[in-house]
Amino acid sequence: MSIFTRVSVTSNLQEAQNKVQQLYREGFAREHIYVLTHSAEGTDFVANYTGAEQITMEEEGMLAAIANLFRSRGEELRAKMKALGVPDVETSRLERELDKGKILVLAKPSGEYRAYDEADFQRTIL
Repeated sequence: MSIFTRVSVTSNLQEAQNKVQQLYREGFAREHIYVLTHSAEGTDFVANYTGAEQITMEEEGMLAAIANLFRSRGEELRAKMKALGVPDVETSRLERELDKGKILVLAKPSGEYRAYDEADFQRTIL
């Protein structure tokens, strides 16, 4: 299994649910599979529908979670992705996908994982 967080961009609820199930079958722990949409309400709905988790203070850290109270939604989304190891250069691109109504499915390995650096990130995993 990869030591990096896996990131997938999906277009609808069914695709997101299929991706969550695929990641679960591949060995990712259910509590390490997350969904993210542009709105907090949308993320809550998709998480409930797919059985995936939401990125919370536990993943972000208390300081980042508090800072999110004062950030724009775009900055908050990028901070949530970064908390799971997505590199800065990709968080902006992925946030634009969220702006288009897409759903992100992110899976963090259960054991030790590390953040991507720009050279590591493979667009083919999207």
